[in-house]
Amino acid sequence: MIKIFKTETTSRERVLKTFRFERTDRVPINYFANPTIHARFAKALGVDPNDYDQTLDALDVDFRGRDPKYTGPFLYEDAPGLNCNRIYGYYTRWIENESGGYEDYARFPLSGADPDVIANYPVPDPDDFDYAGYADWIKTAGDRSVYVGSAGYGDIINLTGTLMGTENVLVNLLTEDEATLAYVDRRLGMQLGVLERMLEAGNGRADVMWLGEDLGTQIAPMISLDLYRRVLRPRQQKFVDLAKAYGLYVMIHGCGSSSWVFEDYIEMGINGVDTLQPEAVNMSPEYLKKHFGGRLSLHGCISTTGALFSGTPDDVAADVNRTLDILSDTNGYMCSPAHNLQDNMPVENIIALYNTVHARGR
Repeated sequence: MIKIFKTETTSRERVLKTFRFERTDRVPINYFANPTIHARFAKALGVDPNDYDQTLDALDVDFRGRDPKYTGPFLYEDAPGLNCNRIYGYYTRWIENESGGYEDYARFPLSGADPDVIANYPVPDPDDFDYAGYADWIKTAGDRSVYVGSAGYGDIINLTGTLMGTENVLVNLLTEDEATLAYVDRRLGMQLGVLERMLEAGNGRADVMWLGEDLGTQIAPMISLDLYRRVLRPRQQKFVDLAKAYGLYVMIHGCGSSSWVFEDYIEMGINGVDTLQPEAVNMSPEYLKKHFGGRLSLHGCISTTGALFSGTPDDVAADVNRTLDILSDTNGYMCSPAHNLQDNMPVENIIALYNTVHARGR
């Protein structure tokens, strides 16, 4: 189903070379998918959808990452009919649609809340996670490149927005609302504590710290550069500094038109940028190569709203080949969907994506 051409280069070597802008046998690849399409895709591959690593192995994905399991007490209010995230305390409801379904945010406990409630919204203790289990898992990563974190680490706007709504968090960041920033700093402090304990437990095995912050709409920045520099950048710099202290590369996720902040990322010591929705303003492969090729590693750029969604397998192959034609000679490109694969995508299109990038690596 997926035709893989084996080489002497390990996944870990391939990823590290890409961050150093050195030529590799093929570009590194990655995989992210919503649960419903993942189950259909895993079935087509003949692997167990409940064992995510089987799909990653079938695709020869170069990256592996996992968070330690939270073992502490449930800190939030029960809400019948809703699902509450045990770590961050946001509430969702499963919404079915013709293609599958998704978890939609359904309750905003900090919308209109008193400052004391906002400032003291519960945050887990970094010690209440299973780092021994994480240490056992990381030993199974083999020759894959290991990352710590995810798009939710270092994130300020999105996670706070799940609790009070996006408009409220944007206003409160602009006005530097003390209660909101007090909560944000407590949550980020917890994440920093978790990451540092993971790095200690991993005993030098990790290569990359993955962070995230959505800073753009499809057509423009979501916030001003001044606001980013005043409020967000100093807080995210702490994560970059932690990664550098342990010798890790740093990659940061960002949806929408976000290249306006990439020069700041370079100054901060960030090494790579993720998602890269090519249909957003100033996010095309041509633009990214011209302005950031050789200075930032580029992860993503295969649109989830274009050929993967509405085209044929041949259209997908053409899209992937075009992206590789533009970006692969930067020696810093990693091929991945620009977001999670969506439930309404044909499975054969996803197969075409991964077969195309493997064939180009021969």
